[in-house]
Amino acid sequence: MKISFALSVTFVLTLMTCAAQAEHEGKVQILLLGDSTTEGSIPRKMKPAGPHLEKVLEQLLAAESDLPPCHVINSSLSGEYIRRLIDSGRYDRDAAKLPGLDYIFIRYGLNDRARIDNFTENFPKDFHELLKRLREDHPQAKLIPMTVIPFANEETSKNINDLVLQVAEKEKLPVFDIYPRYAAELEKGFNMLNYRRYPLTKVPEQFHELVKPFVNGPSVLVMANELDAILGHLPGWYSDRHPNLAGYNVIADETAKYLAKLLRERTAK
Repeated sequence: MKISFALSVTFVLTLMTCAAQAEHEGKVQILLLGDSTTEGSIPRKMKPAGPHLEKVLEQLLAAESDLPPCHVINSSLSGEYIRRLIDSGRYDRDAAKLPGLDYIFIRYGLNDRARIDNFTENFPKDFHELLKRLREDHPQAKLIPMTVIPFANEETSKNINDLVLQVAEKEKLPVFDIYPRYAAELEKGFNMLNYRRYPLTKVPEQFHELVKPFVNGPSVLVMANELDAILGHLPGWYSDRHPNLAGYNVIADETAKYLAKLLRERTAK
């Protein structure tokens, strides 16, 4: 029995080592690169203790007993697009030198579409440039472009996601398509996964005492539907489509399922 136990332990440790080709400090290293829909700056402001996207993802992976320990780094920034990531120096500062990365998820497109000229031509160029840099700096990492979530309307989302798919096809990379799962969850309640951010100046005076606990700077910030019954009639109350904690949990859950499959495939080789 003692020999059998020792062999079992050795086998498990071997699988865990194989799962992380670039393993650092005993854990599979996962990097998330993206914009505000990855960063989650407002939920972090509203509920600093979280748990937020990267921690939930770690917890979901840890709940699978056959998977190796994982560390998730969320290096995302509100308002960011690929050109800004590179030209601002943030890529060199925050991503280029991270040690031992195994998986890198890249989710851009929403701000790119709004900020760069000739989006259809330049977004793919910028994406290819970023992938080239990532390959040079993290040659052992598996690069995984992602589609955007249903933040904009369906037509705009398709326009962005089609370009992501084209880039991935040219680069011979897999695409993690988060869009269908997030869209399916929205069918359970269209405003269920977004927080409410509303200018205090647009809230009628008689409700200012009511919203006082939710005021942050010039805005009223509400994580979900707490004030919908009272203020939901105000024009634009639901217009901010950024994920709330529930939305980020959808992203975390789908990402964990995607990653678990990849990790098991690597250990099986």
